Amino acid sequence: MRVLVIGSGAREHALITALLADPGVDTVACAPGNAGIAAVVPVHAVDVASGTAVVALARELGADLVVVGPEVPLVLGVADAVRDAGIACFGPSAAAARIEGSKAFAKDVMSAAGVRTAHSEVVDTPAVLDAALNRFGPTWVVKDDGLAAGKGVVVTADRRAARDHAAELLELGHPVLLESFLSGPEVSLFCLVDGESVVPLLPAQDHKRVGDGDTGPNTGGMGAYTPLPWLPADMVTRIVDEVVAPVAAEMVRRGCPFSGLLYAGLAVDADGPAVIEFNCRFGDPETQAVLALLESPLGAALHATATGTLDALPPLQWKDGSAVTVVVAAENYPGRPRTGDVITGADGPGVLHAGTARNDAGALVSAGGRVLSVVGVGADLAAARAEAYDVLSRVSLPGGHFRSDIGLAATEGRIAVP
Repeated sequence: MRVLVIGSGAREHALITALLADPGVDTVACAPGNAGIAAVVPVHAVDVASGTAVVALARELGADLVVVGPEVPLVLGVADAVRDAGIACFGPSAAAARIEGSKAFAKDVMSAAGVRTAHSEVVDTPAVLDAALNRFGPTWVVKDDGLAAGKGVVVTADRRAARDHAAELLELGHPVLLESFLSGPEVSLFCLVDGESVVPLLPAQDHKRVGDGDTGPNTGGMGAYTPLPWLPADMVTRIVDEVVAPVAAEMVRRGCPFSGLLYAGLAVDADGPAVIEFNCRFGDPETQAVLALLESPLGAALHATATGTLDALPPLQWKDGSAVTVVVAAENYPGRPRTGDVITGADGPGVLHAGTARNDAGALVSAGGRVLSVVGVGADLAAARAEAYDVLSRVSLPGGHFRSDIGLAATEGRIAVP
């Protein structure tokens, strides 16, 4: 099988690493990739938001499978174009990708499917903002209704901060989603979905805020770990039965069946799982940790999903132990990041590239906000943490920063479902 991966982040680097380990995969290429990906597979500079450009490249490469990593090409219909060209594609249609592209659409699907989620209200004009804010609190959750690369959410007990964020979004012409606050620890569960067939991967937990102790603004994700030692043994089954399967069935009923990776972001409390959000693709940085423990061939799983044969896929096999991902970010991230700084120590095992490039002298430099993902694997969470931070100790990025507490609360037994 010849596979073309679309995207340029550490998520795509992780997907490519796992695909290269699949004996059923002959070749892998990537568009547009990054400096780290370019060191292991051919990369191609094409407009990945253009279905025409992606199809042309897939045909040129003789790709048997196209795997679309980021959400923007999916929302814009790139997967539709690839499938229309007769090429298998892992990734939902534009109609199904609305589950991430419009939070209001996702809420409507969940309501119809009877899935537990936060109470919400859409605000599309400043004139009603204050009255709407008064119906929420004492913790306000304010979201951009569209795509925001994981950074369009403010969770705050400060009404003024909530109002300022909402007003800024409305000024940009973006509808705002206000939500009630869901308590309980958060879980990310990725599921391969093909119509009404659902196959869960390992549950993970992301660390969204930029600073240790969950301080500072939200980011696209500063680290993750898997599995979750504090999660009740039956909770993955409950999430599939109570959340993912009903949503998948509702999408089929609406005539926009989901095919690809459906990512449920949840809060788990004494009443069980409640949905915070859905994404229509592999999440970053959870993917880097989850795939580090996958023993089954990834290419076979993605191809089965893309070709409507997921129900015939053998049960996924996982390695024992734990995996931890730590993100190295550029100076000033999640604000406008400083780029062009020379990176050293990033060519060894366990280092996945995201925002990297080569300068005119051929040196590896930072080229984005989240620059690297460092992955550690160990017999348990403490060992995986130790491995990740040991690898990270040999990486240097001037002005770079990372969280020192990824997975620490779980290691110390400080997380529990209420």
